[in-house]
Amino acid sequence: MILTCPNCETQYFADDSTIGESGRTVKCAACGNSWFVAPKEQKESARRNPAAAHEIYRERVREQRRRKSRFAALLSWLITAGLFFALGVGAIVFRNEVVKAWPQAAGAYKQLGFDVNPYGLEFEDIQRSRTFNDTIPIVTVAGKAVNISRSAVHTPAVRVELKDERGAIVSTTYGPIQPETLPAGKTGSFQIVVQQAPIESFEIELSFVPRDQVPATADMPPHESLATDAETDESPE
Repeated sequence: MILTCPNCETQYFADDSTIGESGRTVKCAACGNSWFVAPKEQKESARRNPAAAHEIYRERVREQRRRKSRFAALLSWLITAGLFFALGVGAIVFRNEVVKAWPQAAGAYKQLGFDVNPYGLEFEDIQRSRTFNDTIPIVTVAGKAVNISRSAVHTPAVRVELKDERGAIVSTTYGPIQPETLPAGKTGSFQIVVQQAPIESFEIELSFVPRDQVPATADMPPHESLATDAETDESPE
């Protein structure tokens, strides 16, 4: 059987057995066009019966529609998959911004193994000291907060938790970071004094907390005026 591509008219020789009894769809190696080839018996019948020729034509049209439908479905699936992939990557890359807008998402990110830093700050050069005022124990915690984000941030408060040997919290104190607004890449400082620190305190843990979530009873010192860059970069004494 000689096959002729209806698109570019390239001709091919094909054994009748390769076409089969029900016909098959073939593809032109020259132009990539695909078309349905009826078996030889159907072609001969079509010559004798115009109705059969019409059925062959309709089958060819149906095959073209099926190909278009499969292509449209594949394209739709690829677009949907690409969209979900882009959203997933964006949710990971911008996870700190996501947590800022939706704090409940922090737990989900941690379960997936991703670190979350919605404040854009990191602690640095933490210094701890324990002294006594007469017989009253005092713990002083000082250090720096570095803005690791790409924009200025409003500095949160610092929460100091004293824990006993079993990890139970025995004291909680809050303090501000100066300055209140910290440009990208700059360093702020803090110094928090825990009065009457419990004797059983064994461990100190620091964390950031939004200023508006500091309890009114915490008596956190008022903010000072914004410091200059030179003052900001100084280490706490």
